Amino acid sequence: MLLSVLIICIVIVIVVLLLAVLTTSKAYSYKHSVDPIENNPHVEKDEEKDKSSE
Repeated sequence: MLLSVLIICIVIVIVVLLLAVLTTSKAYSYKHSVDPIENNPHVEKDEEKDKSSE
């Protein structure tokens, strides 16, 4: 009885660890993209805010 519970717990730990490793490796391989500055409408607002605070 106790041995079967221990085996089930070990299997659950291995599955969780495997899923964590797979998720992390997939997250690191994801390519993020950044919008170009020319098309960003917030840049003008930020520049105006910086000029008005001076």
